[in-house]
Amino acid sequence: MTEFFRKIHSDNFRWNDSLPVVFFLTFMLNVLGSLLGEQISFFMLSPFKSDLADTLQYYLWFIGIWVVFLLYFSTGANRFMFGIIGKGMQGNRLRNIIVGLFFGYLMNTLCVAVAVYHGDIHIYFEGTEILGLVILFLAVFMQSAAEELMYRGFMYQRLRRGYRNPAVAIMGNSLFFAGVHIFNPGVSFSAIMNITLMGIFFSLLVYYFDSLWMAMAAHTAWNYTQNIVFGLPNSGLVSKFSLFKLDAASARTSFAYDVNFGIEATTLAACVTVFICAVIIFTCRRDRMM
Repeated sequence: MTEFFRKIHSDNFRWNDSLPVVFFLTFMLNVLGSLLGEQISFFMLSPFKSDLADTLQYYLWFIGIWVVFLLYFSTGANRFMFGIIGKGMQGNRLRNIIVGLFFGYLMNTLCVAVAVYHGDIHIYFEGTEILGLVILFLAVFMQSAAEELMYRGFMYQRLRRGYRNPAVAIMGNSLFFAGVHIFNPGVSFSAIMNITLMGIFFSLLVYYFDSLWMAMAAHTAWNYTQNIVFGLPNSGLVSKFSLFKLDAASARTSFAYDVNFGIEATTLAACVTVFICAVIIFTCRRDRMM
């Protein structure tokens, strides 16, 4: 048993870097951040009545996640996380933000284009409000970056310190990431599987490119393109404000679209994500996980 323990854990293993403890800490910090964010977003936007304000209220909810996690990082042995958020990671550069945005936009647009071409969905132009689109891009970035801060930042980094094999950190945070979506509208086994795959994809960006910023950007582009540009469900939730709108009455479920959860619960999205993950694994130079 002692030999097995030594094989899976790092030489400087501490119990607060173990899977159960990291899972529990992340869950509790997430709950506290969500409760705080709900109050902040309600206070800031409840007086305003518009589709833009309603959409913003959801995304600004994640301010609480930033506040709680940054406060936690300022205590004890967690101060190293400020380097992970900043330029302590070599890949945290503007170039990788652009690459991440490109990854997220390309993957999502490809899935939407196939669904439209196959006749599963029909979208129509709603109208352009440049200021609203810019404001929402910043809000989506804050929301997506908050999730990356939790999962590919805090969880991933703590598990990387605790276990020799990077696969533990990659799979551990990805499964937790998927698990918090189990109560989303229209969720299914396929949806949870695909969200797990997306978590693995974001984790591989951190692992191979040493860049939390790239994962934040890719997550932002995926969510923004899907929800704000094309007006499709994002994790089962539909934005009231978007550049295009979905004709929900004519939508149908197929390999490229799911009427209950959107493209994230489809075989197509899974294939695209697996393909991109395989490209990253087999083309990037770094010691293999296994």
